[in-house]
Amino acid sequence: MWTLVKDLFIPSNIVGILYVINFFVGMTIIFLERKDPSATLAWLAVLFGLPGVGLFLYIFFSQNIARQKIFKFTEDEESIMTNSLAKQNRRIKEGTYEFREKAAVQWSDLIELNQNYGRAYYTQNNDVQIFADGNKMFDKMLQDIAEAKKSIHFMFFILKNDEMGRKIIDALTEKAKEGVEVKLLLDALGSRQINERVVSQFLLAGGQFATFFPPRNKFLKVFNSRFNYRNHRKLVVIDNEIGYIGGFNVAREYVGLKKKFGFWRDTHLRIRGGAAQDMNARFMLDWRASSEVPVDITSNFYEPEHEDDVIGMQIVSCGPDSEHEEIKRAFLKMISGAKKNICIQTPYFVPDAPIMESLKMASQSGIDVKIMIPCMPDHIFVYWATYSYVGEIIKNGGRVFIYDAGFLHAKTMTVDGQVATVGSTNFDNRSFRLNFEANAFIYDEKVTRKLDAIFEKDIESCHELTWELYEQRSRWIKIKEAVSRLLTAIL
Repeated sequence: MWTLVKDLFIPSNIVGILYVINFFVGMTIIFLERKDPSATLAWLAVLFGLPGVGLFLYIFFSQNIARQKIFKFTEDEESIMTNSLAKQNRRIKEGTYEFREKAAVQWSDLIELNQNYGRAYYTQNNDVQIFADGNKMFDKMLQDIAEAKKSIHFMFFILKNDEMGRKIIDALTEKAKEGVEVKLLLDALGSRQINERVVSQFLLAGGQFATFFPPRNKFLKVFNSRFNYRNHRKLVVIDNEIGYIGGFNVAREYVGLKKKFGFWRDTHLRIRGGAAQDMNARFMLDWRASSEVPVDITSNFYEPEHEDDVIGMQIVSCGPDSEHEEIKRAFLKMISGAKKNICIQTPYFVPDAPIMESLKMASQSGIDVKIMIPCMPDHIFVYWATYSYVGEIIKNGGRVFIYDAGFLHAKTMTVDGQVATVGSTNFDNRSFRLNFEANAFIYDEKVTRKLDAIFEKDIESCHELTWELYEQRSRWIKIKEAVSRLLTAIL
């Protein structure tokens, strides 16, 4: 006997066995893994719609690593961090903590949330410089690298073996030759062009190199059992005093040298102060999970604060090793706490139900909600899913702007001219649940207003997607939106 798929030459008994296997896998998803309901339904549709293939995709893309202890503190480090956070949190609750900025006072509940769920220490001795152009940002970063005296910790999702990537590797190699401690940590998939051969001179100079979640077989890089869980963070920390965090990666397109994308519009921060030490601790944990070279976090992180500057900030990270969705919770808190306006820039807008409902309620409550997305895709399914979701925003009173001057890759949100966040996190399920991300949350009116001014300047390079324009889209676009939206929970 052969089934209707006889053209594929699959005997019916094999199909039956596959459906039985899929049934038990489906029960595992429902009762043991406790995935988000939308993700559960999406995976069940894939399993039973594509027997065999669906099972392979599930094994390959949907491991649950939330129970794994990937990032480990020593007993002393855990004690220091727990006690420091508890002491600061207690002072904030008692009203004895002296905030230097009015914005921090008004958003102290967000600070507490990030302390309790994100284990994020609050520092208010920071200076912040905003970069919206890759050439200017990398020029400043290379200058800071050249002036490093003690250490350079460099971590990116993507570093390509092109003129921009080699420029960075050469700069790091020179500092390693000078005796500066240089650690280069890259995501194994995003930076798959970089291997020990490419960085051989860097290693000979004394630099240290590691990759995050590499495949077990280096000759079969695509077949990585942790393929779907990537380190999307972009962090650089120099001498434990200067930190870079944001959306830029390292490749020619990020400085506008790739014709397909044209000008690359992104946002990155240069931070000097206590938050740089928090970023260094994050780097050290990621390094410890990726390298056999031991590190002592206490000697790099727990140092006295500088007192020169006054910008309040928290560095919050999240990843699939945690079920708390720390950055998404902070996003929700910002949206729900808005009184006047919300400005969001993101290349991918594929929110889950809580984020979507909070934005719709904000719009319906008279809050000015503005969302800016790119005019072109770099991931086609995500682009059409984004188009579907922004339609709902427009329908509920929000405004959507399409950036036409190049590719918009910035990941920012500002609220009420008081609080802002900049980092690696997109407004999508992948960033909220699957990637390892890091964001700076900034409690300062001057910095927030600068980001708002950049947003308003970007609007000059946009066209607004009105409801009338959205309704004019073709039937073919509507089909692409519908198909893409079905897959949003697992994109």
